[in-house]
Amino acid sequence: QVYPVESGGGLVQPGGSLRLSCVTSGHTFSTSAMGWLRQAPGKEREFVATINWNGGRTYYADSVKGRFTISRDNAKKTVYLQMNSLKPEDTAVYYCAADTYGRGSMDVGDYEYWGQGTQVTVSS
Repeated sequence: QVYPVESGGGLVQPGGSLRLSCVTSGHTFSTSAMGWLRQAPGKEREFVATINWNGGRTYYADSVKGRFTISRDNAKKTVYLQMNSLKPEDTAVYYCAADTYGRGSMDVGDYEYWGQGTQVTVSS
């Protein structure tokens, strides 16, 4: 079990940066794949990035590739999402989620434990 809590969202101008953090509790963080997913108003929840248990493998949605970086610190049970060159279309609620089977999936349905989300708004 992994219980994520996100922080770090806010309002930023286009071209700016934000760093999201996800602190977790529970027993299986170090063996879980972790993901960041987002949901914009009126849209379905979508995959953003995922990282495997030891940080050796990452995958990104095409829309964020080259701008976002996912990382993790197993000692702190924390996952990060560094977001650079932000665009208005990145505006969404961002969720941190755990896949305790370690699949590192791009499928939203493969994530079992979700945080409450943090709002990111990109606007001038």
